[in-house]
Order: sequence, then C-alpha cells, then structure tokens
Amino acid sequence: MQKTLVTFAVAASLGLGATAAQAATLDDVKAKDYVQCGVTGGVPGFSAPDANNVWSGLEVDFCRAVAAAIFDDAEKVRYTPLTSQERFAALSAGEIDILSRTTTWTMSRDTDLGITFAGVMYYDGQGFMVREADGIASAMDLSGAAICIESGTTTELNAADYFETNSLEYSPVVFTDQDEVVKAFEDGRCDVYTTDASALAAERSKFANPDEYIILPEIISKEPLGPSVRQGDDQWFYIARWTYYALLEAEELGVTQANVDEMLGSDNPAIKRLLGVEGEFGTPIGLTNDWAYRIIKHVGNYGESFDRHIGPNTEIGLERGLNALWSDGGIQYAMPIR
Repeated sequence: MQKTLVTFAVAASLGLGATAAQAATLDDVKAKDYVQCGVTGGVPGFSAPDANNVWSGLEVDFCRAVAAAIFDDAEKVRYTPLTSQERFAALSAGEIDILSRTTTWTMSRDTDLGITFAGVMYYDGQGFMVREADGIASAMDLSGAAICIESGTTTELNAADYFETNSLEYSPVVFTDQDEVVKAFEDGRCDVYTTDASALAAERSKFANPDEYIILPEIISKEPLGPSVRQGDDQWFYIARWTYYALLEAEELGVTQANVDEMLGSDNPAIKRLLGVEGEFGTPIGLTNDWAYRIIKHVGNYGESFDRHIGPNTEIGLERGLNALWSDGGIQYAMPIR
C-alpha cells in the first residue's frame, strides 16, 4: 500500500496522473512470480486446504484464474489464511495482493477501507442453523436463544437488526475466529449458529452427523460475497474485475476447460474476442491478448468452478439460485468484452 501511495504522489508531482501507479501491483506480482491471495482459515467449497495443504474452492479458483491470466500457470498462487479481523488490514498493508475470502460487499467497506470490490462471486444471505432435535422450524421461534456469532463481520449487525425489528430477545455468544464459532455450536455452548447460508451448508458438511442439523428457511440479509483489491491501482483492479467477467462470459458462451482449444476456431465474434483471437483486449491491462484463454484452459468457467466446489453434486450441495446466469433466471451477468 505504501509503495502505491508513494508512486501516486510522485506521479502527481510530475504531472503524470495515475499512469505511473497503475502497474505497481502487477509489476510486483511479476517480480515475485506469484499472486498472494488472502483466504479463509478453511470454509469447504470456498477456500480450504486439504491434508497436503493444497487449497481449493470457488474463491481459490478466482485467485488461480488471476495467476493463469498473468503467468499462464494457475499454480503460481500463495495463500494467506486470515480471520475476519485481519483481512482488511492485510490487504491495505500490502501483505496480500487480492482478498478472496467470503467477504460481503458493503458501502462502508467500499468507501472507508481503501479497498475496491471486483465483483460478486456468490450472492448469499445470512441464515440460521439449529439442531433438528430442538424442534425449531423458523427464525421467529428463536426468542431467548443463545446464538454463536463471529465478531468483526456483517453477521453481528444483521442479527442485531433482525432481532430488534422482530422484537425478539437473544444472547449473542461472540468469538473472533470462525473455527471457534463452529466448535462452540457443536459443543452445545449456544443454541443457534448464524452466518452466511452458504457457509452454514459448508460447515454442516464437516459435522460427524450432518443430518442432525437443519438450516432454517429464513434469509435475513443480502450478502454479496466477492474479491477485493487495494484502491489506487486501476490496472490491478481491472485485471481482477475482468478475470471475474471472463469466468462468467465463458459460461455464457459455452466455452469450457474441455473445449477451449476447439473454440479457438469458432466463428462467433464474442468467442474470438474472449479468447484473444480477435481484438486487443489484453494489452490495455498489461496482459497478453490470450489472457482469458489461459484462465479457461487452467481453471474453467464460472459454472464449472461452482459445480466442482459447491454445486448440487458436492457434499455442500448448493443450487445455483441467484448465482445462475441471467439467461437461466439468475443474476450473474458479465459485462461484454468488446
């Protein structure tokens, strides 16, 4: 962050505008030969390591896609697990290049923290999980409940708003780390566990007896989860934003990891532009014109990533819902590459 700000100041003093600063992060990433990605401590399906410390998940795939666009190698990523309290400071301080960690896009975060969101990888909402044996069928039955919550998250504020609005009493049991929250709920230290509904499904998949827990039907908030970068580096922001759009555009156009080489010969102008066969869409953001081809070749498209990590055929078992493409009844929508 300091380097970027200093570069901006020097550029301004020389009358160069933002040009000198724009390449700072990309240059740094190329110099060290990897992308440093801030992730969760481990939320299955989004960002979690296996027994060999190999990270995977929908949000990990975003970081891999950025690396593929730059290096033609999706493995040139290093991962920094961060708590909710640590994540924004780590990004602002330059300890990571991208934050891709189940983070809700809000106005205050977008305007007060010196960060910019690149897109929404998953449209989510906050829910509640309870033990089936407790016989709770609705969030309106939670008056007087002890609720496990992670501090430093939108979850705290959403819960407070919901219970106040509905004139319900509750006792928050607050922890600083997601793993602590989950363990406390499993140990019976609280009656309810609340967080994003996708995370509830992910955590439930790890329980010894997942069928003993239910996620209540109410969704009490909007939680657009997406990656973010530091403000002040337009080029790096564009790389992050258009990586997100390329994942969606590929799915819209039917370009997959399996057929991307065949699609290089497509007559469809939109596919030609996406894959760098036609036009100059990589050069303006400091990449080669086949940057999106590299992403699809190494990572696949958005739908492939979704299905691989959190879709109906995984243990997490999430339907596309709002995260379906706009053409399939959802709200995921890529801006055109043209």
